[in-house]
Amino acid sequence: MITLLEARGIGKRFGGLTALSDVSLTIRKGEIYGLIGPNGAGKTTFFNVLTGAYTAEQGEIVFNGTELPAGKPHLVVEAGIARTFQNIRLFREMTALENVMAGHHIRSRANPFAILLQTKHAKEEERLITERAFELLRYVGIERFADTVSKNLSYGDQRRLEIARALATEPQLLALDEPAAGMNATETGKLRELVQTIRHDGVTVLLIEHDVKLVMGLCDRLAVLDFGKKIAEDVPAMVQKNDAVISAYLGGGTHKAGAAA
Repeated sequence: MITLLEARGIGKRFGGLTALSDVSLTIRKGEIYGLIGPNGAGKTTFFNVLTGAYTAEQGEIVFNGTELPAGKPHLVVEAGIARTFQNIRLFREMTALENVMAGHHIRSRANPFAILLQTKHAKEEERLITERAFELLRYVGIERFADTVSKNLSYGDQRRLEIARALATEPQLLALDEPAAGMNATETGKLRELVQTIRHDGVTVLLIEHDVKLVMGLCDRLAVLDFGKKIAEDVPAMVQKNDAVISAYLGGGTHKAGAAA
């Protein structure tokens, strides 16, 4: 398979704390790739480095053959990487439709003057963006809430809305930070189906998730972090058998690891 993203020797420190140490991993185009590990292992820090929120002290991330700019989230989005957040970050006073439309701004061609003057081109682009936003709401299963203010949506629907907004940026890689957090079993099952559909439709997925059963059943490959270091990278069946992973993350003991998955 074609390599879409390669992280090479990523290191990140916060004062005297080493959050990431020489982390390298490879994500292939078209796969669902999981990043797991105990709390404090460095997973979200890696996401923040990847998406430009943090600047690493060491290493580089190459996406589609080009090194990603450090510390510039808007350029990372333009390059084709979108993300969701562990703690939902929606525009709470805007409707679901408006939230998704906002996600499309990075691909908008109309300049501010054309928008201000409401030129024919600007109006047409606005119409197309609105149509596309509604399509994405339908895609994630919440089109009936298009005119609902996002803060009034259920927790699970807010998660879906955040995914729709990320998809509005037209990413090649969608990075999901604990999307199943707080979901019940039914919502988690629907999320799994949605992620599979997203991959089927040509978007590669990078997933941080604490739900071990979900990760092991959904991901093609996994990397495991512990204390900021990568301790394993393989297919789920092999990761589950890895002694270092069992000790660090799955609770100690092969029997427990199998039960958790």
